[in-house]
Amino acid sequence: MPFSQQTGLRFYTFEIFPRHITQAVFTRRGGVSPRPWDSLNVGGSIGDDIAHVRENRIRSFKALGRAPESVHDVWQVHSADVVCADAPRPLDTHYQKADILLTDNPGVTLFMRFADCTPILLYDPKNQVIGIVHSGWLGTVRGAAREAVRAMQERYGTQPADILAAIGPAIGPDHYEVGEDVIAQVRQAFGADAASLLPAHGESVHFDLWIANQLLLAKAGVKQIEIAGICTACNTDDWFSHRGDKGKTGRFGALIALQD
Repeated sequence: MPFSQQTGLRFYTFEIFPRHITQAVFTRRGGVSPRPWDSLNVGGSIGDDIAHVRENRIRSFKALGRAPESVHDVWQVHSADVVCADAPRPLDTHYQKADILLTDNPGVTLFMRFADCTPILLYDPKNQVIGIVHSGWLGTVRGAAREAVRAMQERYGTQPADILAAIGPAIGPDHYEVGEDVIAQVRQAFGADAASLLPAHGESVHFDLWIANQLLLAKAGVKQIEIAGICTACNTDDWFSHRGDKGKTGRFGALIALQD
């Protein structure tokens, strides 16, 4: 089953990845943060006490059997920039700004934070490379998923057809109404495919982040893609949702690691 519980934490795991890949998208349950960040908030810049955030991250890592000091994370800025993590991030250093993390080091746990944007997890079984991507509407029109595949090819020799990809819980097309600025950028980025990604809901237009990112991966040569199909705004008991919680909410974590 996609959902599991460990040490009081509830998390989603993808069926596409083999058992020796450690991977999870954590729900908001099982942490120590008070409302409105209740309870497993791992976002450190949204008003929650940093001591709560650290404890929640430690709980997340320990639930999956990963050492908290193995983390490599970044300052997420809605970009298509890549960081190749050769080692864990020293905790006394500044964050690099990026939205794509890759590694072939089993001693590194890649970790990102979300609250409606799309988590994308990647695994190349031939070269033993993993990746994680943070892709909201801006990262999607900038082609972050495509850039992750390109970087895996260039840095690690990955063949896109070998990649196993997973698109995690994110705001679904039923809830993701967008304005003219976003619509124009989707049309520019996706051309003839844009119409299928911008369904009309009455008088409003919505953006389908799930299918847009699936399309980016497929056009980059990825053939094996799993989509969770879980809308964060529909399921705020499980997920932090910026829109569903009207802007005052936490961030849920996602991680992936190779076996030590």
